[in-house]
Amino acid sequence: MRAQTSLSCDVLVIGGGATGAGVLFDLAQRGLRAILTEQNDVATGTSGRYHGLLHSGGRYAVRDPESARECIEENWIVRRIAPHTIEDTGGWFAAFPPDDPSYIPLWLAGCKAVGIPTEPLSIAQALREEPHLNPGAYAIYRVPDAACDSFELIHTLIEAAAALGAITLNYHRVCAIEKAGGKVIGALLENRRTGALVRVHADAIVNAAGPWAGEVAKLAGADIRMTHDRGVMVAMNVRWVNTIINRLAPPGDGDILVPVGTVCVIGTTSVVVERPDDLDIPAAEVTQMLDAGEIMIPEFRKARALRAWAGVRPLYDPPQKREGEADGGEDGRYITRSFRTLSHADVGAAGMLSIVGGKLTTYRRMAEQICDEVCAYLKVQAPCRTAETPLPKPTWLGGGRGKLHVLSHRLHQLEHAPRHDNLICECEIVTRDQLEAAIRASGEGVSLDDLRRDLRLGMGPCQAGFCGYRAAGVLSEVAHLSPERAIQALAAFIGERFRGNRPLLWGHQLRQALLDEMIYRRSLGVPALQAQVQAAAS
Repeated sequence: MRAQTSLSCDVLVIGGGATGAGVLFDLAQRGLRAILTEQNDVATGTSGRYHGLLHSGGRYAVRDPESARECIEENWIVRRIAPHTIEDTGGWFAAFPPDDPSYIPLWLAGCKAVGIPTEPLSIAQALREEPHLNPGAYAIYRVPDAACDSFELIHTLIEAAAALGAITLNYHRVCAIEKAGGKVIGALLENRRTGALVRVHADAIVNAAGPWAGEVAKLAGADIRMTHDRGVMVAMNVRWVNTIINRLAPPGDGDILVPVGTVCVIGTTSVVVERPDDLDIPAAEVTQMLDAGEIMIPEFRKARALRAWAGVRPLYDPPQKREGEADGGEDGRYITRSFRTLSHADVGAAGMLSIVGGKLTTYRRMAEQICDEVCAYLKVQAPCRTAETPLPKPTWLGGGRGKLHVLSHRLHQLEHAPRHDNLICECEIVTRDQLEAAIRASGEGVSLDDLRRDLRLGMGPCQAGFCGYRAAGVLSEVAHLSPERAIQALAAFIGERFRGNRPLLWGHQLRQALLDEMIYRRSLGVPALQAQVQAAAS
């Protein structure tokens, strides 16, 4: 197959989540020429679809001590090297009336064994700090959990790697892994926006594709036994707590409540699914989350359920397990959250390595281990320095200010701006200037959903009801879109927003959805316009 463009590098990295971005930065810091390819935008997979928790490891202290130890050790490192991506909320493990008290000494012993600090907290003190907490809680311990903005972390890593010469190709899908003489020599990519083919010549390939790692490995003739474990989360429009709350019980559904910005996120379920892109949101699982929230916060359902979404955990379930490692059940909770690196030399693909499993919290350690193996294969002597290197605040949209997703920072900027007539998204305080800068920085083909991840556009209470059409107008003007492409961009954005609202159509959220429907379907006629565009194209 003939490619229209040819690139060369030392290492091709497949996957634009936290692990892939971490690998890209690590390789670049070691002086290797690296290219990252991602089939969508960066942070669109598992890393961009989690609850926002930087784990202390407490969740895994009893069943999965290896993962717990990895989490606490990397927790301290991420805090040190990327503080601008962290909100140091702290975390509690709290036992409520349904929880078995016999689990507490097991959990305390597990935390001590792997080095997770715990501090007992009196119920009276806890209620002073978090007055909405269920007063029936009978045991609470403080741990070093935190909230982590995965969008900002990944953009930070991508930009830091770019400053060292690395290249990121968004919206490029791997079509083929090319081999010769028993080793990989590169890959063929398809630009999903233009259809153009790009051939990348590489001496080594790192498969960091998360839930798609098995599909990528098949292109090289390798078989990876992946378990796709889907979890549903719900964002509430009230920040009920300022501390991350974990149930002090064996891991289960809806046992983590994470304050994120102005909202809080309850999660998650755990359902094994066949496909890596199975992001269905069953209504029953949403109900599970809301019921679980009531156990921790008795008034939980009085808040408005703002949005539901799902992510797929890429769990590695090897045929031969390590000693003491349990089999995965129906929900995958018994599969370790630790990670493995796999070589594919046995299928004639020497130089291709896959990294599977793991957590966002342990992304840096995962990158370090697989980059060590890449360097050994390439006979390059270059130590890892990512644990000691502070990541620079990103300049990609904020001129080095960082904390772009903190609402108070945006409000301060708006109040001190020379003019106040350019507000596009009132809920998340996104200005026209910010939107235009993001469009220009993102380059050709940027979508409104890409801008959502960059700026939190449309992620507030109206769920793009008022900002969607404004943003589409700015995108059309700045990116010089035809009317047809502008309509398609708006329709795709609104459709994706509604997908996360569909399971929550009651109360205030139903009223908001009806208003949004009135704006886009009846006033602007977006579906009819989209149908006309599609008919003309065919």
